[in-house]
Amino acid sequence: MEKIARERLWNRNYIQVMISNFLLFFSFYLLTPLLPLYLDEEFSADKAMIGYVLSGYIVAALIVRPFSGYVVDAFDRKRVLVTCFFFFFILFTGYIGAGTLLMFGIVRTLHGLPFGAATVANSTVAIDVVPSSRRNEGVGYYGLSNNLAMAVAPTVAIWVYGASGSFQLLFWISLAVAFLGFVSASSVKPPKREKVIRDTTLSLDRFFLSRGWLMAVNILLFAMCWGVMANYVAIYAKEVLGITEGTGTFFMLLSCGLFASRMVGVKSLARGRLTQNALQGALISAVGYTLFALLETQWAFYTSAILIGLGNGRMYPAFLNMFICVARNDQRGTANSSILTSWDLGMGLGMLAGGVLTEYCGYGWAFWFTAASQITGTILIAIATRKFFIKRKLHD
Repeated sequence: MEKIARERLWNRNYIQVMISNFLLFFSFYLLTPLLPLYLDEEFSADKAMIGYVLSGYIVAALIVRPFSGYVVDAFDRKRVLVTCFFFFFILFTGYIGAGTLLMFGIVRTLHGLPFGAATVANSTVAIDVVPSSRRNEGVGYYGLSNNLAMAVAPTVAIWVYGASGSFQLLFWISLAVAFLGFVSASSVKPPKREKVIRDTTLSLDRFFLSRGWLMAVNILLFAMCWGVMANYVAIYAKEVLGITEGTGTFFMLLSCGLFASRMVGVKSLARGRLTQNALQGALISAVGYTLFALLETQWAFYTSAILIGLGNGRMYPAFLNMFICVARNDQRGTANSSILTSWDLGMGLGMLAGGVLTEYCGYGWAFWFTAASQITGTILIAIATRKFFIKRKLHD
């Protein structure tokens, strides 16, 4: 009986850490699709300037994540998580009070620091509370919480804004949701870890998992697509397709694709089919991004949402497990920070590229850029990354 209890996946701590992760991403991505519209209407910012302002948090997250991976591995993870989550919550008040574009940009940039650290700490605690025999499965389900939040939150945001016309209301809702996430994270009780005596020599592996560098390149290519799509799809739909409330439907279909893909793919992950899931997901997403860029029609707009959701829901958890499998047990925080750092860098580059391309070349160029980036990443998995992972894998 005791052995069965230890192998239980859906324990209280695992559920709590998933809830806190969902609320963390929900509060943050509740603002993502409408911030370009807010900066345009409130501060008359052009598209290139919008890209610069919105990418500020990515720069901050990039700075803090490699260090947060080391801190999470070296210190008490619960304490690190709660501290980072508190500052993440409290900084939402800055959006409410920012009266100039400069102030808004400063707040957005500062917000990236606790966001980057909290995501690393939360995901590392999640790995700690999952039984080792069910780690692939547990990581697969855990990733569903932030993927669903990233898809559902924009739908809710667009509905709330459509009903109220108030950006300030969205800022207050984000603040409240972040507070609930902080409360949830504070209630998690991770198992005690034996103190690991680490080599004091300064090395790259303290901050970035160099054994997974090619997988990091792959994730960067995929994240660039999301950086363009998540930040410019709402304004594209309004200006090009004449869709306003339908943007919420786009993200809802995306979330349905993510959920369905996760539920099916987690069984395959549990059997250790990591590279197969990664390649299949990348292929499906490539079709979705290409369809989006190819046809400026509503049916292509909505169909691509489903395909992108299906693909990302299968691809990302596979890569997260791959990072963990090439890392030592005392490098879980570093593994998490490495994949998230790669994702942040790709998101930031995507935001900047999307802003410049839409301003000077048009939306068509921006979305063909996403399709090309996704296709390049898919080819990279097929010809190199699969072999790279198998050669460096340390454990299942």
